[in-house]
Amino acid sequence: MNQGKLVLFSGLLLAAYSACGQAQGAGNDTLRISLPQAWQKADEHSRLVELRKTSAEIAEEEIKDARMERFPELGVKGTAEKATNIPIYENGLFSKPSQHEVIHTLYRVGADFYLHLYNGNKLNLKIAEAKTLHQISLIRKDQAVSDTRYKTAALYLELQKSLIYRKLIIEDIADQEKQLQEIKAYYRNGTVLKSDVLRVELDLSKRKLTQVTIENDIRIATQQLNILMGEPDERTVVPADIDPRPDGEKDYEQYLAEALAHSFPYHISEQQTELSKLQLRKTKANLRPKAGIYSEFYYANPQIFLFPYNPYWYSLGVAGLKASFPISELWHNVHKVRAAKLELEKEEIAHKDTEDQVRQQVKAAFLRYREALVRISVAEANVAQAVENARIIKNTYFNHTSLVTDLLDADVQVLQTRFELAAARILAQDKYFLLQNITGIL
Repeated sequence: MNQGKLVLFSGLLLAAYSACGQAQGAGNDTLRISLPQAWQKADEHSRLVELRKTSAEIAEEEIKDARMERFPELGVKGTAEKATNIPIYENGLFSKPSQHEVIHTLYRVGADFYLHLYNGNKLNLKIAEAKTLHQISLIRKDQAVSDTRYKTAALYLELQKSLIYRKLIIEDIADQEKQLQEIKAYYRNGTVLKSDVLRVELDLSKRKLTQVTIENDIRIATQQLNILMGEPDERTVVPADIDPRPDGEKDYEQYLAEALAHSFPYHISEQQTELSKLQLRKTKANLRPKAGIYSEFYYANPQIFLFPYNPYWYSLGVAGLKASFPISELWHNVHKVRAAKLELEKEEIAHKDTEDQVRQQVKAAFLRYREALVRISVAEANVAQAVENARIIKNTYFNHTSLVTDLLDADVQVLQTRFELAAARILAQDKYFLLQNITGIL
């Protein structure tokens, strides 16, 4: 009785769930899309890619800002002041002073100018540092695009796998329902037991619950993929088929060469090493002289530059060459240079470590991809064997030479091997795109 109720409940649940899904899907357009088209949409709508693009634009503006420091510094200024009389204490601080009259209102307007002629080459090094940071930002932008494409591919393949699972489970449920009718006919003829019918009904209800899970997987993957592509959450997405063996006969050495030429972490580490070299040169530049041209011109009132003073406007211009040498840097800069050298050594070690990691990741991804291709062949053979086994068991069951448990196990093996074949094909595609992402060519 409990088994019958479970079957009824699962059937009603599945019917209600399917009706709900049809009602939701009826008001939304179906998007049939290939993986390259999904990548294009993800590139346009990815928040991470947009952030990296903005960072690259900021770095480009910082290069322009550093270059603007080559231009002279020019400023204007002005003052308006009020001055008091000057008290003169002829008989000491505690006596009443006499007041010396002065010109009380003072005005001054002018401009100043300064041009760096030499600053220890620091400006050129600052521009080079800004260019290196800009290059790192461009690499990170490309990495964001690659990571987004791999994430898109993973969700695309997950959706594709769930749709294949749904097709397989629907076909399997139809076969099981047909088989259940045959067993019920045998039961009515008294050739099988009631327990056989109940076992098959229970097994069928489990399959229907599995279909509900698969439908949920489809909805979850669809929403995540739609968010990446900038589509409405509930839009139905129908992915195209992808070749599970898309890469020909490339070997590990070819993948490794591509990784060392295009890998994002490897080239970021390379640029970080270059930044450390520039920092060392900037630190050494602290011990170099500075030179520049300066000038100042102003109008002022009253004239108190030369004696005797007078309440008239006057102007004055000054120009010259300014040079300095930071003598204290002879001892202040010693440890700064040592620290910068150690930082460079650390970055060089980190760069070599990054190269080791890239080699390890490429090797692991390459082997897992090849393993996934082998898994496809094994899964194809397993499907053929499971189908033949199920055919034999079905014949022996209806000839009363095997048990219903054998029949159910054989049917489960067929469904499971078909699931495994679909999963193996999807896994091979996923590992291929992961390998491309690691090598930096996705």
